Amino acid sequence: MKIAISVPDSVFRAAEQVARQQKKSRSQLYADAVAAYVVSHGDIGIREQLDAVYGNQASDLDPALARAQMQPLADETW
Repeated sequence: MKIAISVPDSVFRAAEQVARQQKKSRSQLYADAVAAYVVSHGDIGIREQLDAVYGNQASDLDPALARAQMQPLADETW
């Protein structure tokens, strides 16, 4: 797929240098960069879905569990 994008001159020059160092075409460099960005931001949809499922549920700790957590461990024998 061909696309046309605009980037600042400084970004273009830096990308050209990286492409030369890695012996990649400009197209491959930009395709790799976009692919990495998509992978690193791909969980956004999952987070939104989980918020939709669990967003209406109370997040309070069960009172019995809260009491159990507050009991000192001093009575433990090792």
